[in-house]
Amino acid sequence: MLAANHTVPQVITWTQPMIKSHNLGFPRIGKDRELKKAVEAFWHGQINETRLQQIARELRRTHWQLQQAAGLDLIPVGDFSFYDQVLDMSCTLGAIPARFKRDEDNISLSTYFDIARGCTPCCGAPIHASEMTKWFDTNYHYIVPEVHQQQTFKLSSTKLFDEVDEALALGVAAKPVILGPLSWLWLAKIKGETFDKLQLLEQLLPVYQQLLNKLAQQGVEWIQIDEPILVLDLPADWQNAFTTTYRRLQLTSVKYLLATYFGDLGNNLQLACQLAVAGLHIDVVRGAPQLQTLLQKLPATKTLSLGIINGRNIWRADLDTLLDLLQTTRAQTSRELWIAPSCSLLHVPVDLHNEHKLDTELKSWLAFAAQKLDELDTLKTALNISPEYVSSKLADSRLVLNNKQHSARIHHDAVKQRINNIRTDMLERNLPYAVRSRLQKEWLNLPVFPTTTIGSFPQTSQIRELRKSFKQETISSETYVAGIKNEIADIVKKQLELGLDVLVHGEPERNDMVEYFGEQLEGFAFTQNGWVQSYGSRCVKPPIIYGDVSRKQAMTVDWICYAQSCTDKPMKGMLTGPVTMLNWSFVRNDQPRATTAMQIALALRDEVQDLEAAGIKIIQIDEAALREKLPLRKSEWQAYLEWAVRAFRITASVVAADTQIHTHMCYSEFNDIIQAIADMDADVITIETSRSDMELLDAFENYHYPNEIGPGVYDIHSPNVPTQQQIVNLMKKAAQRIPVERLWINPDCGLKTRQWPEVEQALRCMVESAKQLRREQLTD
Repeated sequence: MLAANHTVPQVITWTQPMIKSHNLGFPRIGKDRELKKAVEAFWHGQINETRLQQIARELRRTHWQLQQAAGLDLIPVGDFSFYDQVLDMSCTLGAIPARFKRDEDNISLSTYFDIARGCTPCCGAPIHASEMTKWFDTNYHYIVPEVHQQQTFKLSSTKLFDEVDEALALGVAAKPVILGPLSWLWLAKIKGETFDKLQLLEQLLPVYQQLLNKLAQQGVEWIQIDEPILVLDLPADWQNAFTTTYRRLQLTSVKYLLATYFGDLGNNLQLACQLAVAGLHIDVVRGAPQLQTLLQKLPATKTLSLGIINGRNIWRADLDTLLDLLQTTRAQTSRELWIAPSCSLLHVPVDLHNEHKLDTELKSWLAFAAQKLDELDTLKTALNISPEYVSSKLADSRLVLNNKQHSARIHHDAVKQRINNIRTDMLERNLPYAVRSRLQKEWLNLPVFPTTTIGSFPQTSQIRELRKSFKQETISSETYVAGIKNEIADIVKKQLELGLDVLVHGEPERNDMVEYFGEQLEGFAFTQNGWVQSYGSRCVKPPIIYGDVSRKQAMTVDWICYAQSCTDKPMKGMLTGPVTMLNWSFVRNDQPRATTAMQIALALRDEVQDLEAAGIKIIQIDEAALREKLPLRKSEWQAYLEWAVRAFRITASVVAADTQIHTHMCYSEFNDIIQAIADMDADVITIETSRSDMELLDAFENYHYPNEIGPGVYDIHSPNVPTQQQIVNLMKKAAQRIPVERLWINPDCGLKTRQWPEVEQALRCMVESAKQLRREQLTD
């Protein structure tokens, strides 16, 4: 009850409908990564499927109750996934690769995980997993659907329906979430003979109709259908397919909210407004300019959902500005308005209250998933009742933003001056690649098909315990250093025994390829429990870039020099590149991303220079994430690629001609950015090709890429261990595209997540395959 002297704020009466709030998706991992731990325990046989499903139900209930408590009018159901929501949809549609098909009407969890991870039958060769790539321009990976010309579809999973029943039984205002038919089909990859994927719509839509009918029969009022490809540059036939598709999918017993996100609708705006759906969700964070046009074009009978809270970053919202925007929008239309995060909250950590060690000032600037829903509720209350009713929350938001804007910890004149002093010659190697290559080959004296790894080796429990003890100050610095050196010496010894040609120090001192560097750079901060799903059970804690970035001291030199002292073979120095550091972090929102990238590049340039001065003549600068933040609209590509390549070259171009610069890129399609990759001018690039069966090399072949390439032959995201013959076959396919003298042999990514027995077996096969290929080349 209100206290006797409490004045009730004046309630504003609106003639328009009440504003509703909803959510597009919630992080599924749990605030303590409960899902990750349970799934991995299931994989290792430590718990059975019954226990795994029980943990999943508990997580779903917890997340639904949290969203109910945040005042949401509609709560997403179906956003939960054991591995990936795109794979969930593929299984629902029965569209799984033939190599995994079993005699089962309802696709089992075992089959589901096999598609994601690969498997080795008790009799027969390993079956490779489906490809994995980035979800639009986020840091999340999805399992790529596979389709062929004779593809058939059939409802083959009850997962979504079961979860809807589960939510309704708990009194949850359930809004089922599904990936729309055109976005699913767009993301699918053709296997076998090339054909027009749109031909499959005739077979696909009846299954979607069954799916939607069944959801309607369960008693839901709204279904959220995600069609994120509407923010892309779509061909005319795909645009036309939207109109016919949604006309055919109409139902009178349920309403569809068509959800778009990650950008503005652009030339698809008129199309989206005319679709046969009851509501449209748009991303106002990344596509604010489209709002005014939408208010004019969208029929007044349709609900408009405004994605106003940033679902991609962790900074608190400017509630005053958003409230002004919403009040203005409400005054312009009589339609039903909803408010929501811009996209699923899958891309941010679960709850800021789980952070107990974060700096108090910095923590006040942040909002994780739970806090974003609180911000949403504050705005809804201000709109539906009165701003005075939440005046303290609005005042707190105002104060925090003002403090952040004027904080002395953000801006540093020396860093800004260094950015202003960047010269053109700092972006250029002092000799062209053709000359550099000869100089490098002379001193390296490597055989054809040289072997190496991408950098990291298994992070054992002993290594993690050593780092943890040092961080908690339960062991001395001397004990820690001695322990890490022992690990490095052991890793070098293992590589020598295996017969690898170019070695790495194994990175036992590193917790994460971005976090390790960020902890040693000014302008970075780190959470204790700010976990975000990257793929499957893999979770990362993205650093927070809050201020100007600079290097305090050398970060890797001592460890790598020690590793080099253990062997006469060449040792690679290992760095994470500036664009990947940027793209795998939560980035400050008060200056252009390009400026922050240049600051990181200059800090890493100093590290490259120090490594070379210490005698390290092979330096790998990983740009695993360069492509994943490629803008979704092609008109914006050039600007991004120009500053991304510029950042890499600032980092790398400080070395002498005979120092060999490597870079690594993870799961990506390279056809559309091959010129930018060439412009990076790395001496050697290593890429993932094992899941694509070397198809990704087509881009390099067609472009006549002149530098050296290491196509990944060992899929480290799968428990499968490749055979010697499998690797030989892959490299022979590579040699059909790239001259032998420019090919390296390596895994497709770092090995930190694998176990030593499988790693040693796989690398032994890799080395033996190189020897076999060399012998066969000599006899040709």
